[in-house]
Amino acid sequence: MDFGQIIVNGLVLGALYACLAVGFSLVWGVLNVINMLHGSFIVLGGYLAFFAWQSFGVHPLIMLPIVALLLFGIGYLVQFLFINKVVTAPVLTTLTLTFGLDMILYNIMTVYFSATPRRVTLDLGGISFLGVDMPIDRLLGMALALILTGVLFYVMRASRIGRAIVAVRMDRAAAALMGIRVNHVYAITFGIGALMAGAAGVIFAMVFPVTTNLTGMYLGKAFVVCVIGGLGSVPGALVGGLALGLIESISGHFFGPQHSLTIGFLLMLILLVVKPTGLVGKKGYE
Repeated sequence: MDFGQIIVNGLVLGALYACLAVGFSLVWGVLNVINMLHGSFIVLGGYLAFFAWQSFGVHPLIMLPIVALLLFGIGYLVQFLFINKVVTAPVLTTLTLTFGLDMILYNIMTVYFSATPRRVTLDLGGISFLGVDMPIDRLLGMALALILTGVLFYVMRASRIGRAIVAVRMDRAAAALMGIRVNHVYAITFGIGALMAGAAGVIFAMVFPVTTNLTGMYLGKAFVVCVIGGLGSVPGALVGGLALGLIESISGHFFGPQHSLTIGFLLMLILLVVKPTGLVGKKGYE
């Protein structure tokens, strides 16, 4: 395979990984909550897009904002009703709570939707440029993933709610003294994380088959991206996602695709030892 093809494959995969992980990174960095529900949220978004397309002929690009808003509402309620009750408890408590909620959602999806892999087949054809071949649906998925990640970056930098989230992340007590409703900001942050997971699920369903059997793999990828890029920031998720995509593409070519996942996790372990903040992360959020 041409080296240019390997790099392009890695960048396309990396953009999808960045979109997959940015919501997980935000929730972990701001709330100090390791959201075990994240992988199931991604699969739920993919399933909703698939069944809307299969049953009603709704194009996934139309379903993308609908699924994103629906997942935001679900995420907001989950945080407001359940996680806010224990958000200041040790991280093991919130991890156990989200793990239990994940088991409930996972089993509901498996019972009612089954674990059969499903994909929205758009059949858009492909393009060739300078010896590099690429299906258009993957390029579309990459573009959507980068746009969504860029929009989140803008919201975090330029909007009032983005500044409130950053303030709560820096000092919860000081933010509360300044009049910021901390529990409301926590719920919005968790909702944004679920929104990004649902949108990533729609994009993944356009490119790869999705199934409940992949919830753990999606969660693992999000972990690796956060550790490589740095926790709690959009640029960190983007750098980590692109780095993991390139590593998997290059290692898959030289050592076989069956070893690419192992090499990605090995890199995560090495970074945890030599640079716990990740490639672009800040000290204090590792």
